[in-house]
Amino acid sequence: MTDQAHMRRAIELAARGRGTTSPNPVVGCVVLDAAGQVVGEGFHVYAGGPHAEVVALRAAGERARGGTAYVTLEPCDHTGRTGPCALALLEAGIARVVVAVSDPNPAAAGGADRLTRHGVAVTTGMLAAEAERGNAEWLTSVRLGRPHVTWKYAATLDGRSAAADGTSQWITSPESRADVHRLRGEADAIIAGIGTVLADDPRLTVRRPPADGAPADGPGLPAGRTGADARPPGDGAPAPRPLLRVVVDSDARTPLTARVLDGPAPTLVAVAADADADALASRAEVVRLARRPYGIDLAGLLAELHRRQIVGVLLEGGPTLAGSFLKEGLIDRVVGYLAPALLGEGAAALGPAGAATIAETHRLEFEDVTPTGPDLRLTARPVPLKEL
Repeated sequence: MTDQAHMRRAIELAARGRGTTSPNPVVGCVVLDAAGQVVGEGFHVYAGGPHAEVVALRAAGERARGGTAYVTLEPCDHTGRTGPCALALLEAGIARVVVAVSDPNPAAAGGADRLTRHGVAVTTGMLAAEAERGNAEWLTSVRLGRPHVTWKYAATLDGRSAAADGTSQWITSPESRADVHRLRGEADAIIAGIGTVLADDPRLTVRRPPADGAPADGPGLPAGRTGADARPPGDGAPAPRPLLRVVVDSDARTPLTARVLDGPAPTLVAVAADADADALASRAEVVRLARRPYGIDLAGLLAELHRRQIVGVLLEGGPTLAGSFLKEGLIDRVVGYLAPALLGEGAAALGPAGAATIAETHRLEFEDVTPTGPDLRLTARPVPLKEL
């Protein structure tokens, strides 16, 4: 196998930790012996647990001596809840380390330098773009000081998210709805607008689908995170932290009977600084933010979530809120579920987003197109300004 093949395997391993490692990154590692045979594999399973390099080195044992390690993120060089991975690689006798992405966190960076100083051959940048996509949430958090935002929507082929009478359940298939719960399981928080809360009364929790792929009814399960299924049995890992539900509600109109205020998961309601939210504060945590013409200070909301170590959020509704996030340049990924159906009229999936002319269009690039039952799941990211 080639270097790229081994690194691609490390990237696949890293993905198994999605939904359980936050606020840590997802990381995968493959260890070869001196003869080039795979002798150890590992990934970071949960925050506070052993890092990917340590897991892979334990599997390799003495066979790692003189071998090569492929790691999706630069080995850390600091002591936190676990020891430095760079030191673990040195003690194992690894002769060569191939890294996909350099660590942008100044508190943990420096592993590559330590390895090099001790005579280990270090190569960086192998499949960096692929590894960055798999770790986009954590990298965004470190680099930009705010959570990574994924906007999810469901629509007909003509871009309608609801019919003219306001009905929207269900535009997409049970398979697509089950896939949405997978997305929720990989996020730290879900953000919805007051319009969605008033129209649909959602729970905004994670529900495990039954065997046939349709999402289960009944109360949500806040600990139902996809990455948890990848844990070795009896590994002693703590349960993932509950998914935080966030309601953007400038004027504190969330009904006290709303299902988003029920018990399965914590709820944060973001209101304008001058809103009367005393009654609401008895049922949920309330954060006050500056009022803006479009509602509240969304950048301020993300900064607040960042302070709470929220790394990745899923923006679920509705079109007005999504348009405001897009206008402010706060959407990092779009996941659209398109049903093979047409309405001709009704609510659009996206509200005003600051694009009055074609020249102001928000350009995206497709990352993935995958069938979900009879529907299509389209994944795209904004095109960097330097590429326009």
